[in-house]
Amino acid sequence: MPHRSDRNPEDLLREAGCSEKIILHCRAVRDIALEYAGRNTFVSVRLINEGAMLHDIGRGRSHTILHAQQGADHLRQIGISEEVARIVECHTGAGLTADECTVLGLYPRDCIPQTTEEKIVCHADNLVEGKRRVNIEESLASAIHLKRRVRQRMYHLAQEVELLCG
Repeated sequence: MPHRSDRNPEDLLREAGCSEKIILHCRAVRDIALEYAGRNTFVSVRLINEGAMLHDIGRGRSHTILHAQQGADHLRQIGISEEVARIVECHTGAGLTADECTVLGLYPRDCIPQTTEEKIVCHADNLVEGKRRVNIEESLASAIHLKRRVRQRMYHLAQEVELLCG
């Protein structure tokens, strides 16, 4: 059997119970993330491709905020690299602090994107609703239910990715 990271990410999504709707969303996020990656010669295109395609693998188990940590843990269990697992773990909104994770009933892990690859995938996910591309203003408008500081973090992440990949 091939090494897990050599397997097709879409096969891994299906095996994890993800619907075709989730797979289409992941493809749309991947396409945007790869656009950004193409503008920054210092990032790993392979890592961005794999992380973006697998970012919602946890949705095969949960459609709540739990999906990010559950997806990352699943990837760790099946032998996918920690770098990809961290992209998955940090992709929601603009990431979550360990304190925010605790309040939400998650493991108290720092899930704020740190690497450029983590930031690109997180931002790309913010620019896709379903499989439709949106701009950051639309994304923030649909996130009005989130706390102001979280929306501000999303906006600052967008600015940072635009600068990194301008």
